[in-house]
Amino acid sequence: MVLETLTTEAIDLLKKLIETESFSSEEDATATHIEAWLTLYDIDFKRTKNNVWAVNKHFKEEKPTLLLNSHHDTVKPNSAYTKDPLNAHIEDGKLYGLGSNDAGGCLVSLIATFAHYYNYENLKYNLVIVASAEEESSGPNGLNSMLSIIPKIDVAIVGEPTLMNLAVAEKGLVVFDAIIEGTPSHAAHPNDNNSIYNTIEALQWFKNLKFDKSSEALGDVKLTVTQINAGKQHNVVPAHVNLVIDVRVNDAYSNAEIANILQKNAPVTSIKPRSLRLNSSSIPMEHDLVQAGLAMGRTSYGSPTLSDQAVLPCPSLKLGPGDSTRSHSADEFIYVNEIEEGIKIYVELLERVIV
Repeated sequence: MVLETLTTEAIDLLKKLIETESFSSEEDATATHIEAWLTLYDIDFKRTKNNVWAVNKHFKEEKPTLLLNSHHDTVKPNSAYTKDPLNAHIEDGKLYGLGSNDAGGCLVSLIATFAHYYNYENLKYNLVIVASAEEESSGPNGLNSMLSIIPKIDVAIVGEPTLMNLAVAEKGLVVFDAIIEGTPSHAAHPNDNNSIYNTIEALQWFKNLKFDKSSEALGDVKLTVTQINAGKQHNVVPAHVNLVIDVRVNDAYSNAEIANILQKNAPVTSIKPRSLRLNSSSIPMEHDLVQAGLAMGRTSYGSPTLSDQAVLPCPSLKLGPGDSTRSHSADEFIYVNEIEEGIKIYVELLERVIV
């Protein structure tokens, strides 16, 4: 297929996706647009809930399998938008609209790349593409639900905005709920066990906590207290204070290890993880995908942001057009030439590895 035509039609698909509401768990209509695009190219696909997926035409069970994945759900637009978030339009080379950068540009670029290689025979890897749902909410019906449905995968490229540089590792995430207790009382009476004052020590402890093991790719574990809640009346000392702690975990620790450290040492009454399943992820620097990207002049780095890599059981590389700093921002956009370049880089990268 002519790459220029694929690119033009991929950008047209992105415009349709932008103009179709697709908040997490509400992606039915965008899944239908993706189905229509694949049908246009005679690609045999399947749909599982709002996940649309396909394998290359000459899939061979005995070959290793490379997953191409990105998502078509979006967050809800924030209140600072000055443009209509569902109006896809181009100004000064920028394609504006909700989900344009995160991660529509990546998704349509990977779909175009998959279409380019769909009919190839004798590839070194099978290809599987999944246009997944519920990434933004880490929902139960996203990529995680597809791993028992699609063929077993050996390595993955996850499309997220990286300026087409190689995110060779990604921090995991654990969110903790902590409770600090005290003695409830009337505010007018003495109380040496005020739960709010007791929180001061805990907050200082969390602020000063340093985890011993650092990572070459991902640096240190990053812990941040992000929410605090206590009390309902001005004249009542509350019985407890609730904290929420966000921990971004490097590849030197498992999420379970981080939970164990905090549960043994944090000066709180209790601390519990909401989930331990979003672990850090990485791909060896010597992997063919990484080496091919480096040979093409792309740089490598460790990513602090979470993606569907966290649910994958295999090595994975995060790579895509767009800039992560634009994600979830007001008046979100992606440069049209970033998509054009992204498709070319994806195609060349795979040519070096699978052809």
